[in-house]
Amino acid sequence: MPPTTDHLIAAEEALAAASEVLPIFERAEQHDDRPRKALEALVAWMKGNASVSEVRQAAFDAHEAARDTTHLQARYAARACGQAAAVAHVITHAPHAKRYAEKAKF
Repeated sequence: MPPTTDHLIAAEEALAAASEVLPIFERAEQHDDRPRKALEALVAWMKGNASVSEVRQAAFDAHEAARDTTHLQARYAARACGQAAAVAHVITHAPHAKRYAEKAKF
């Protein structure tokens, strides 16, 4: 079953919030692409080119990247990416992506 319009809107908003702070993570952890891969997986899902389970795994990987970094703002940025990707699985992850993105900015 394809996602509803509301689900896609929530995913787009979460993607925008996480994309804004992804550079914070990438500056701190230059060789770790797991948060970026999570957002790429979300975009693929939004286009109908990835399954929910694939995106969910990418979300888990982004959260693992958050646990692996010692840089606080980078951790929040990676969590924003993980929560954004998790929107594919459950729409209610969207506000968490935005909240983590806000925390990453400070």
